[in-house]
Amino acid sequence: MRIALIADIHGNRLALDAVLAELEDEDIDRFVCLGDVAVGPQPGESIERVRALGCPVVMGNWDAYFLCGFPPAETELAQRLTEIGAWWAEQLTQEHRDYMDSFQSCVTVDLGPNGHLLAYHGSPRSYEDFIYATTTDRELATMLDGRRAPVIALGHTHFQMLRRYDDALLVNPGSVGLPFARPARVMSMSPWAEYCVLSVEAGHLSVDLRRTPFDVEALIRFIHESEMPHAQWWAGLWIGKPPIGLLSPS
Repeated sequence: MRIALIADIHGNRLALDAVLAELEDEDIDRFVCLGDVAVGPQPGESIERVRALGCPVVMGNWDAYFLCGFPPAETELAQRLTEIGAWWAEQLTQEHRDYMDSFQSCVTVDLGPNGHLLAYHGSPRSYEDFIYATTTDRELATMLDGRRAPVIALGHTHFQMLRRYDDALLVNPGSVGLPFARPARVMSMSPWAEYCVLSVEAGHLSVDLRRTPFDVEALIRFIHESEMPHAQWWAGLWIGKPPIGLLSPS
C-alpha cells in the first residue's frame, strides 16, 4: 500500500497541482489530507481539487476558523492574518463550506497486518497543538492523549518531520502550499511544495519526505492581481527560487 500524505495546502492550488502532477505516474493507493485546505489566495480552487481526489480530510484549525469564526487577534500579525482570512473566506460558496464541514478530527487508515495509521492536524488533543522534532516526550504524551498506532501523521507546523516515539513513527509531510523556511522566521516561505509518500508492504515500512518545485512567480503574480488585503506583504513572504538540484525526490 502506498499512501500520499498532503497537508496545509493553504489555498495554493499551483503548489497542489505540482504535487499531484508529480504523483500521476506513481502507484498511489490513496491520499490523506491533514487539513488547512482553503486558507490562501486560491481557496475555492484548492477545495475543489482536494474534493476531486475523493480522499478523507482532517479538520485543520484554519478550516474550523472559516466555518466557525476567527479567534480574537491579539497581535498585529494575527490581526493582519484575520483580515486576509476573512477576505479568503468570502470567496467560498455554500457548497465549499458544506464540504469543509465534512472534515474529520481524526482519520484512521487500515494498513492491514501492519496495523493502522492515525491522522490528525495538530495532535489528538487539539488541532492547534504543535508537535516538533524537539517536543519533549513528556509533552508528547500529553498531546497524544493515549492514542497509539504504528504510524501517526500530523500537520500544522509547516515543517517536515520523521520521529520515533515509543513504538510509533510520527510523520509530518510538511506544507504543500506554505512551507516555512526556518523556525525563527515562520512567516518566510520556502519556494517549493512539500508532501510525503508512505509505503507499507509485508511488514516493511518506508517514508519518503519530498519537496517539489512549483511556479512561485505565477503565484506571486496571482496574489498581486487579486483584490485580497495585504497582497504585497503576502506575496513578499516567499524568499526566493529553489536551488538547482535540491528538490529532486529521493
